[in-house]
Amino acid sequence: MSVLGQIPFFKELRENELEQLEKISIIKKYKKGEFLFMEGEDSKWLHLLLKGSLKLYKTTPKGKEIFMHQLNAMNFVAELANFENIKFPATALFINSGEVLKIDYEKFYNDFLSNPKISVAIIKSLSQKLKIASEVLHQELILSSEAKVAKFLMDHQDLFNTLKHVKIASILNMTPETFSRILAKFKTQELIDLDQNNKIITISEEKLKELFDN
Repeated sequence: MSVLGQIPFFKELRENELEQLEKISIIKKYKKGEFLFMEGEDSKWLHLLLKGSLKLYKTTPKGKEIFMHQLNAMNFVAELANFENIKFPATALFINSGEVLKIDYEKFYNDFLSNPKISVAIIKSLSQKLKIASEVLHQELILSSEAKVAKFLMDHQDLFNTLKHVKIASILNMTPETFSRILAKFKTQELIDLDQNNKIITISEEKLKELFDN
C-alpha cells in the first residue's frame, strides 16, 4: 500500500486513487525554525502536517506578531486559503522539525473533492479552524491578562519552554513587565514551578484552568 494510504484522511481511497494522489504530491522535511509559508504567499499547495508542530501567527503593519494557534500533526494547514483562492492569511513556522505532505491543490480539487469521504474530512478540518478563530477572538476580547497567561501555559507548554518571555508577552499582547508579574504571582500561589532556566517543571492544571474556563 502507498504510504499515503496510512494517512487517516486518505485511508478509504482505493489503490489507484492513492497512486493518482501520489503523482500530485510531495513529502518535504522541515527543520525547527523554518517557514512552511509566510503571510501573503500564494496558496498553490494544500498542506497536510504529518509530523512536528507549527506556530501560526499574523503580523501587524508595525511588525507586531499576533499569535493565533499552535498546530500539531495530523492536520491540514490554512486550507481555507486554498478553497477561497486567496493568499495565505498567516505565517506558519516550525516549532520543531517536521514533515509536510504538499498537494497540488488545483489537481486535488479537480480529481478528489468530489469524493464524499474526502469532502467530509475537509469540512471537519475547516470546522476545527473556525473554532480556533473563535478562541483567538475570545482570548483577545474576553480574557483577563492572568487568564491569557494561564491558558497559554495550559495549551502551549513547549512554546513556553522555547520562546523568550518577552516574545510570549508580545504574543499575548501585554507588556513584559505584566507577564513577569503574573508569572511571579503564579509561582507564589504554587500554580507553576519553573527551573533555573525558566522551563516548566510542573503546573497545576486544574487551578490554572479555573482562571480562564468560566
